[in-house]
Amino acid sequence: MTNILIGIMILIVAYIATKTVPYLSTRKNIVRILAGVVFLILVLAASFVQVEPGMVGVKKLFGKVSNNTLESGLNLINPLAKVVMFDIRTQNYTMSGMRDEGSQQTDDAIHVLSADGLEVIVDLTVLFKIVPTEAPRILKEIGTDYRNVLVRPICRTGIRDNAVYYDAVSLYSTKRDEFQDRIFSAIESSFRERGLMLEQLLVRNLTLPESVKAAIESKINAEQEAQKMTFVLQKERQEAERKRVEAQGIADYQRIVSSTLNDRLLQYEMIKAISTSANTKIIMMTNEKGLPIMVDTK
Repeated sequence: MTNILIGIMILIVAYIATKTVPYLSTRKNIVRILAGVVFLILVLAASFVQVEPGMVGVKKLFGKVSNNTLESGLNLINPLAKVVMFDIRTQNYTMSGMRDEGSQQTDDAIHVLSADGLEVIVDLTVLFKIVPTEAPRILKEIGTDYRNVLVRPICRTGIRDNAVYYDAVSLYSTKRDEFQDRIFSAIESSFRERGLMLEQLLVRNLTLPESVKAAIESKINAEQEAQKMTFVLQKERQEAERKRVEAQGIADYQRIVSSTLNDRLLQYEMIKAISTSANTKIIMMTNEKGLPIMVDTK
């Protein structure tokens, strides 16, 4: 449209100049032909538009939006039409309590009330993209600021509506994944109805009241102490079992030895002990029949 207006202005200026300027009036045909050529070049330039990769274009002519989209590459269009570009790549929208970290430059964390009436602060990141064929409808119904008009309020409402089903401690610990899956389902359906595709939803941080955090930490410490005591008791039981088995083994050994102990065994053990000594000795003994037994070891 801008090129067309510029071309029309050039034609008007050329026409007026050939009427009022004597030098140009004698060459009015040449001037008007040149102006016409420039006008045609500008119209031709306005008839082509380049769509970058990862984008789609939506044509808009005098307020009427076309239902067809322009794919990436060079496209031929009506020179009077305006093309609005939409990014169809994955986008993210972050709502965080940290300044300069989220999409808003202020504290944009989501404050919700849990089932037990406590305030929980949620930091959230949403990954989404535009469905290419839905770009014309988004332009008609929402406009180009769909991130603030659509993404932000749907996400905040979805989290607030679903946080009431969980108490604060569950949100912080055991039910966090379930809570994330629940709000994903709720937000995904709302996005789909508006032409957006929700890819991933990340609960980045959950901040609880200080009193609740202190109670959770105290509970965790108590559980750790209980686990430690369980380990100590188990170790003591194992040690007691080991001593019992050891005592039982000694008792069994003594019982077996006492049942087989006699003079011959004692005499054998004595000879064995002396004979294995490093000192040289001569042992003279008599058996029960009076016959001498001589053992000489060196």
